[in-house]
Amino acid sequence: MEKIKAAIVGYGNIGKYVLEALETAPDFEVAGIVRRNGDADCPKELQGYKIVRKITELSKPDVAILCVPSRKAEEYANEILPLGINTVDSFDIHTLIPETRKRLQQVAAEAGKVAVISAGWDPGTDSIVRALLQGMAPKGVSYTNFGPGMSMGHSVAVKAVPGVKAALSMTIPVGTGIHRRMVYVEILDGYRFEDVAAAIKADPYFVNDETHVMQVESVDALKDMGHGVNLTRKGVSGKTQNQLFEFNMKINNPALTGQILVCAARASMLQKPGCYTMIEIPVIDYLYGDRDDLVRHLV
Repeated sequence: MEKIKAAIVGYGNIGKYVLEALETAPDFEVAGIVRRNGDADCPKELQGYKIVRKITELSKPDVAILCVPSRKAEEYANEILPLGINTVDSFDIHTLIPETRKRLQQVAAEAGKVAVISAGWDPGTDSIVRALLQGMAPKGVSYTNFGPGMSMGHSVAVKAVPGVKAALSMTIPVGTGIHRRMVYVEILDGYRFEDVAAAIKADPYFVNDETHVMQVESVDALKDMGHGVNLTRKGVSGKTQNQLFEFNMKINNPALTGQILVCAARASMLQKPGCYTMIEIPVIDYLYGDRDDLVRHLV
């Protein structure tokens, strides 16, 4: 079996867990890791892997798994797809997904390659669950309640705000899809906390939610990678009322994101050129194994 050659682009929380998922996937090999600093200050677990500053320094990978901030994902995909390499990312700004998908559709199609966007757990696998529940009860209401837990996307967004030294954004479910954001920050010298807090609350990640910003001495003392979701749909199957479905999980956030990105990278190898969200790809394509065996085992 010829293995899929995957490059990891970016090596933070998600990149670390993508590497672990690739190391345990029998159909993948690690083509290398792209880091801003190259092999300088290289973590111990990367010994034995090729570490580069640019993906063009690697023997051409089949797919690049983009472990970069959401707001940088499209930029990296635009650079990598024309090189003849598939891309997978966990872009998580829900309201911007349709337009991002449309733009990358053109780039991927022209390159003859595949981009899978928003391949995390939400958006991502939760999106698949929401789609299935809507099919089970086409008429009704769905609620997605996150947390309580650390939001990586929101935390990264806060870190990009001028004056922020370190940040942690916690998501607290209020119920019926409404959330409270608890943001803890360390402030750089020369900045006013009030100005930094106002900038955070005005960011698109936070502007639609109740957001509380608090200054702390140490963000690291508060960090916990745990997270979770409760997905509920109440609706109608055919003409039958009062159908109620519920999906729950408690997770390590970056570990699950890393695993899903590897599944999406696998699926990217089976799609026609273009840009896809996870709900547009057959579920079986995410799984390793013989197709007949998967059907026999899972159906």
